[in-house]
Amino acid sequence: MGPHPAVAAIRLAVRRVLHDVLTDHTTDDAPLVLVACSGGADSMALASALAFEARKLPVRAGGITVDHGLQDGSEGRAAEVAGRMTALGLTPVEAVTVTVGREGGPEAAARDARYAALDAAAERHGAAAILLGHTRDDQAETVLLGLARGSGIRSLSGMAAVSGTSGRYRRPFLQLDRQTVRKACIAQELAVWDDPHNSDPAYTRSRLRHEGLPALEKALGKGVVEALARTAQLSRDDADALDTWAADAETAVRDEAGALECAKLFGLPPAVRRRVLRRAVIAEGAPAGSLFARHIEEVDRLITGWRGQGAINLPGRVEARRQGGRLVIRQG
Repeated sequence: MGPHPAVAAIRLAVRRVLHDVLTDHTTDDAPLVLVACSGGADSMALASALAFEARKLPVRAGGITVDHGLQDGSEGRAAEVAGRMTALGLTPVEAVTVTVGREGGPEAAARDARYAALDAAAERHGAAAILLGHTRDDQAETVLLGLARGSGIRSLSGMAAVSGTSGRYRRPFLQLDRQTVRKACIAQELAVWDDPHNSDPAYTRSRLRHEGLPALEKALGKGVVEALARTAQLSRDDADALDTWAADAETAVRDEAGALECAKLFGLPPAVRRRVLRRAVIAEGAPAGSLFARHIEEVDRLITGWRGQGAINLPGRVEARRQGGRLVIRQG
């Protein structure tokens, strides 16, 4: 008798990703793949599947858990999660403590601290990849949050299956729903920890998960999550195509000295022009994570709605101004 269908599904998803990692690996040694594990159902299922599949492939499997220090007893819980990963056969296993700042709000600050710790762990251990347990439900939530921000098609594209430096981050479960992953944990009798932050209405994603999505499903039917995940993939394909177009167009709209020419920018389709402007602003030092659609719209008005307005102040102390038919972007 084979494994439970949910267990088979998560193992297949991980197996495919491990084969991709092996294909991308360029040296003869067995690549190290780490799982980022919080102790929740999604990441415990992922840790279990990684441990199982790695034994059948030339892959070393380890785990990292991040203690954000935001709850009483978090240090002990991180140690417990590390112990569970070790019991699964993962090695190396590490519990890392981070300090969460305040920039961008509590959710964004915790995420930034977590990814910084994971990046550092990957460098420290020489990991080829880090597996993340985001599911199709997480993808649907991310699309809705992007829609609420009004940040354009790139926000609607959600999370990529492969992202980060040299494709470091891999998300095997983006095509699996949260219920399947939880069933896999039950079938394997895996102990899981439900983070109280995930049900705390003080957090936007928590409200969306427990109030927003259920309301949408009640009004529109049960296919909302699948439709949003499909929207993410379609949006990502479109955004990638437009980004490629913008990268090619950027050279054509600059003069011999490299300055952006307003007349040539005006002739571009708006979606392409705004991408060219965003690339140019980031190149001058504006942090991508702090650069929103409204910033680019203000810069765009220097091209499409020129009335002699002054410089536009942007994140990272970058300013944009129109001068002599050229768009000048520089640190102020």
